[in-house]
Formats: sequence, structure tokens, C-alpha cells
Amino acid sequence: MLFNFRILLNNAALRNGQRFVVRNFRSGQPLQNKVQLKGRDLLTLKNFTGEEIKYMLWLSADLKFRIKQKGEYLPLLQGKSLGMIFEKRSTRTRLSTETGFALLGGHPCFLTTQDIHLGVNESLTDTARVLSSMTDAVLARVYKQSDLDILAKEASIPIVNGLSDLYHPIQILADYLTLQEHYGSLKGLTLSWIGDGNNILHSIMMSAAKFGMHIQAATPKGYEPDPSIIKLAEQYAKENSTKLSLTNDPLEAARGGNVIITDTWISMGQEEEKKKRLQAFKGYQVTMKTAEVAASDWTFLHCLPRKPEEVDDEVFYSPRSLVFPEAENRKWTIMAVMVSLLTDYSPQLQKPKF
Repeated sequence: MLFNFRILLNNAALRNGQRFVVRNFRSGQPLQNKVQLKGRDLLTLKNFTGEEIKYMLWLSADLKFRIKQKGEYLPLLQGKSLGMIFEKRSTRTRLSTETGFALLGGHPCFLTTQDIHLGVNESLTDTARVLSSMTDAVLARVYKQSDLDILAKEASIPIVNGLSDLYHPIQILADYLTLQEHYGSLKGLTLSWIGDGNNILHSIMMSAAKFGMHIQAATPKGYEPDPSIIKLAEQYAKENSTKLSLTNDPLEAARGGNVIITDTWISMGQEEEKKKRLQAFKGYQVTMKTAEVAASDWTFLHCLPRKPEEVDDEVFYSPRSLVFPEAENRKWTIMAVMVSLLTDYSPQLQKPKF
């Protein structure tokens, strides 16, 4: 009966374009069926369902456990290569991707603006087709989301957003894995954003409600999130019965929040706005005064690098700060992204609670 049940379930799932984990009740082991992400692009979490994002987090936890805790060698990407296009410098994105891809047996190839000028000396179309012939996937850290969209349209391999002006999806995966590890579950958490209405906040707004998380975001006037993203986030909140609150008052956003999150006020490419931005963000520094109105179990996240005007040392280096586990989880989550987009591997670890 179990065999017939699995066939029926798998056939129904495949008609819907997905495969699901079914537990073998006799052995207690998960059967090798999963959400199918192989061949997909990761440009924004807007394009992924809650179950698909949960699957990537499950895979992250699985790889972290098997490699870091058990010391296993998993050459899941052996023979595969990754093109890494970086228009913007980075510590965590580069290190996590290069070391993670190599740890899984693959070969990452790093390309800076000295090696490749997107759309300058060669069209994006031509670049996408050349990279498709030589690599198995591309991670691109760019100024414009539109460049990623063109690369994805023209390439025949998966394109992963390593950061753009609109979104930073791989950072949010690391954030969610960190919170799942700390709280044991994501559902019902309130995320309190205090800072710029930037790509990090946009990515949170495109995904948090899918886990049943609430958002309370404070941004200075004139630095609110993109209106089209607000509209879609409101739709997600309604569909998932979660709350979305946008304000210009940092303490209002922090009130009752489980997770206080901030980010740089001045992103790369905005250096000329520094004086204006520092003036606009006065009163937005995260301090213990901010935390006083948060939930009793509050924690703090920052994707780094951090400036003291964004969060003071007392909060940043406190036991409530999860910034360094968050940074480490960039590695395990990007490894999971690559494995899910390039292989048929199924997690062996029991699925965590989300």
C-alpha cells in the first residue's frame, strides 16, 4: 500500500511541476523526492513560493550539518564551473560563493570590472551566450536589476542575483536560516526594519509573509521602499494573514519586534549622497533604547559591513546580536542555492520546522 501511495502522490505532484518529500513510515527515512528547482534562475524571492524557499533553507541546514558537523565530503558540484561577475566589491558574497562552490567540488571563476564590462565592450546578450557555453551557472553582483533580467533571458544556464539595486535574495536566505536556528521556527516572528528602503528590505518584503512573519519597517521620509514592491508586499500580507506596517518612526517599528534589522545607510554608488543621507537618518541608530520597546526575546541582524552610526557597539556586540552566525550562513545558503539549481540532490536531514 505504501508503494502504491507513493506512486499516486508522485504522479499528482509531477503534474503540478513539483516533487515532494514523503516519509517512509516503516524506516523513518525521507524518500528522495523534493521541490524541483534545477535549472531555475534566482533573481528575486518574488519568483519563489514559500515551500520553495523553505526547501532551500532545508538544504542549507542539511549541507551545514553533513559537512560542518559530521565532516563529510560532498563533491556535489564536481566538474561544474561558476562564473562570478562582480561590478561591486564584496567580502561575504565573494568568500561564501568561492569557498562554498569549491568545497562542493566545483570551480568558481571570479570576474571583476577589469575582466568584464557588462553591456560596455560587449552586449549583455553576447556575454550571456558566451558564459552559457563555458560555465554551468552565473552569480552576478550588479548595479542594475535590469541587467540581471537580460542575462537571465539570454542565458541557457541559471543566473543568480548576488546583489542588485532592487534585491539581495541570497542575503535574506542567510538571515532566515540564522533566525530558524535561533528561534526554532519562523512563523509568527515580527521583523522590525530600521533604515533605508533598500534591496534588503525589498527582499524581506517579497518573502517574509510566505513564512507567516510580520514586517514593521521604519524609513526616513523620501527613503521608503519602492511603491511597486509595497503593493505586492501588501498582497502577500493579505494572502498569508500577516501584518505589514510602514512608518517613519524607528521606535514604532521596533515596538514588540522579535528581530531588529538594519543595514548600511550609504550603499556603493551612493557616496555622493553621504552628507545628505547622514542628515536624513538622524535618530535611526539602533541602540539599547531601541531594544527596550522590542519583544523580550529580541535579536539583532545586520548584513555587514557595519558603521557605528547605524548601530552602536552595545547592541552590535551584545549576546542578542546574531550578525556573525548570519555572516557564516551566507556560505551554507549559497551552497544550497547552487546545489538546488544544478543538481538532483535531496536533503538527508529531517526537515526543520519553519
